[in-house]
Amino acid sequence: MAVSFESMHRPRTLAQLRASGWTSKSVKQEIHDNFLRKLQSGEDLYAGIIGYDDTVLPELNIAILAQHDLLFLGEKGQAKSRLMRLVSSFLDEAVPYIEDASIPLHDDPYRPITKRGRILVESCPADEVPIAWWSREDRYAERLAPGTKFADIIGEIDPAKLAAGVSMSAEDALHFGLIPRMHRGIFAMNELPELDELVQVGLFNILEERDVQIRGYPVKFDIDVLILFSANPATYNRSGKVIPQLKDRIGSIIHTHYPLERDQGVRILEQEVDQKADSGARIAEQEVAEANRPVARTVGAEVVVPYFMKELVEEVSRAARNSKYIDHQSGVSARLSLANYRTMIASARHRAAVLGEKPAVPRISDLGHLYASSLGKLELDMMGAHQMTERQVLDAVMAEAIATVFSEYVDKHGLAEIGQIFSEGVKIEVGDMLPSSHYAELIKRVPPIWDKAFEVNASQDPAVRASCIEFVLAGLYATDRISRSQRHGRIVYEV
Repeated sequence: MAVSFESMHRPRTLAQLRASGWTSKSVKQEIHDNFLRKLQSGEDLYAGIIGYDDTVLPELNIAILAQHDLLFLGEKGQAKSRLMRLVSSFLDEAVPYIEDASIPLHDDPYRPITKRGRILVESCPADEVPIAWWSREDRYAERLAPGTKFADIIGEIDPAKLAAGVSMSAEDALHFGLIPRMHRGIFAMNELPELDELVQVGLFNILEERDVQIRGYPVKFDIDVLILFSANPATYNRSGKVIPQLKDRIGSIIHTHYPLERDQGVRILEQEVDQKADSGARIAEQEVAEANRPVARTVGAEVVVPYFMKELVEEVSRAARNSKYIDHQSGVSARLSLANYRTMIASARHRAAVLGEKPAVPRISDLGHLYASSLGKLELDMMGAHQMTERQVLDAVMAEAIATVFSEYVDKHGLAEIGQIFSEGVKIEVGDMLPSSHYAELIKRVPPIWDKAFEVNASQDPAVRASCIEFVLAGLYATDRISRSQRHGRIVYEV
């Protein structure tokens, strides 16, 4: 069992360390033991990870207990990097190392791997060997593969040391890269297939022999490091992108995926956007007292987000992933939903600030600004999209998302009374900068089903009611029940 030390009472010499009862472990054994302890105590192992409880996490748990080097395989925006960073939470709070400026690594005081470290431990009295502590946060390093050179992560011969007469096969001749410097820590490489083949060979050697070979000169080091990789299936499985020897040495492959259910995606939205808002921001409690869904919290303005608007933002991403116009191999990142959600909120806040309305409530017309936050994140399938522009593809995806969500509300709540209002010749103009009172004048009577269907206090709050009206109108249009015309940024719905 690891010995826990308060930072101010940590041993500062090798003698004190030995007297403390601290024991040396490999980094994989350390992670294994801490993980098992947390697992047995029922602690939250992967804070902030949603939708992986029955799929990804069981496989990751087994791989950690198996003490494997890991590859996280999935399309962009599937929390691969976050999972890699969370693995570092199973490290000890800090580990001791020999404190000496001439030692380039965090050498284990009990098992030094450098020449200088061994000399210090063997020739100096234990109470004269200084000890410092390496924190958990600093024991994790991450690198993006494109542009990474051999010298960056493995090392290079130092010409100045050669000029001083040091042999090229000696460790003293080396300037170490990131992986040797992460001895006793975790090194993560994102987008493995984009890594140069020469660097992959160096990684293979570390995974197989745990040593370093630079320019053909083997330098024996018992490097202790957990290596994590991430990759996209489309490139990882492509012949020649990853050398077979390196693939063979990766202990476990953890397959990730996008949220299986829309509600999971909405929960991710709420976690990543709502909870990052200023904790001191005041919420318009009087406007949402009867609401039973979470609301967005933002700084400088009170924002109420009807749940169906969150569903729409997430459904846009889900529809894009299934669209024949979008390149499926590239994937549609969860960052699309996050960026679109923030854009929608920003549009609502802008309207509220200009018109002096409270609270700010997003509407369908706010989705007209999603081009800016969406187009750079979608890659078209040139065969499927044919001659369609990116904007036309996004319009088709948004129309499908609106139709899907609206149809579910119709099936669940009926909405016949609401639909009846718009089937009696009512003509309604909507727009992202129209005041909520504009909608209130057009719709004098709100049917009782309104509040039940939308789970927000639509009957009493004009801004919320305006959002509900636009949702119904857009849904009726998306399901071919009414028509619309568009001019100068305004949309007119009519029978």
